[in-house]
Amino acid sequence: MSVAANDHPHVRHDWRREDVEALFRLPFNDLLFRAHSLHRTYFDPNRVQLSTLLSIKTGACPEDCAYCPQSVRNDTGLPREALMEVEAVLEAAREAKANGATRFCMGAAWRSPKDRDLNKVEAMVREVKALGMETCVTLGMLKPEQAGRLADAGLDYYNHNIDTSPEFYGSIITTRTYEDRLNTLANVRDAGIKVCCGGIVGMGEQDKDRAELLRQLAIMQPHPESVPINNLVQVEGTPLKGAEELNPIEFVRTIAVARILMPKSHVRLSAGRTEMSDEMQALCFFAGANSIFYGDRLLTTENPQNLKDRALMARLGIEPQAGEVAEADAHGEVAGCASAAQAASDGPHGARAA
Repeated sequence: MSVAANDHPHVRHDWRREDVEALFRLPFNDLLFRAHSLHRTYFDPNRVQLSTLLSIKTGACPEDCAYCPQSVRNDTGLPREALMEVEAVLEAAREAKANGATRFCMGAAWRSPKDRDLNKVEAMVREVKALGMETCVTLGMLKPEQAGRLADAGLDYYNHNIDTSPEFYGSIITTRTYEDRLNTLANVRDAGIKVCCGGIVGMGEQDKDRAELLRQLAIMQPHPESVPINNLVQVEGTPLKGAEELNPIEFVRTIAVARILMPKSHVRLSAGRTEMSDEMQALCFFAGANSIFYGDRLLTTENPQNLKDRALMARLGIEPQAGEVAEADAHGEVAGCASAAQAASDGPHGARAA
């Protein structure tokens, strides 16, 4: 059982770099014991939140993110696709709900959305919420008034990753600054929308960069409700194709440290699960991961299929977590209103930077 909402003695925002690096250096068993014990304090360890991610506008992004197959600067052969129609998105959301997902995440390959594009996105948010699902979008950088419009439409979560440490960031992206990302997150918070923010590992960063990535997330006030940890999916035609892969034990360590630093946040296994063994994922769940992207694809890259995920969860005795909208319905509360976007608790993003 999780503790009461206001009872959070382990939540802090004053982590120093040396504190986080010391956690990474702990013996593996000690680190996992500490992370798992803390996970049990705030969550049911045998429940995992399921999200499905859909690319609603694919390709031709002007950013130069070295990991991204959707960048116009990377020759990956990915076809460009215009913004989807609302009904097509709703059809995908209905299928996701039927397959057990409680949150539907929509990603568009934009540097930042044009105001006219938001009209259709707002309609998608309203209609998906009407299905009884939590909603999340990732659209790039947002102005304060754009965040306000999405909040008025009832958006629950906004995904905007910081990707890596401030020091390593310039090696991965030059078209958008670290401060740009933080400004968008501030605009989202100010609008009353929950934050989904994490990063990507396995991009050639050093141990200290992974520690600093997590520290940057952990000093945010409040912590992101959802923290997606992506293991780089190497795509032919991107600058990071051929990067040295992260050792699986180091990835599990990253999950465990994220759980310790942000004990009330949902820590999500995002991109890269196709390459993970069942045993590696099981260790991640033990270390504190309690959310996954569920479905065949993450924006533009493969993801374990639903049946495979269900089989793994059954073997581990893990069950899907009910979504906030479903929980509210069960208690006779109003679901789908703007105030739901201001409550505190959970969060996406996919393979582009899920």
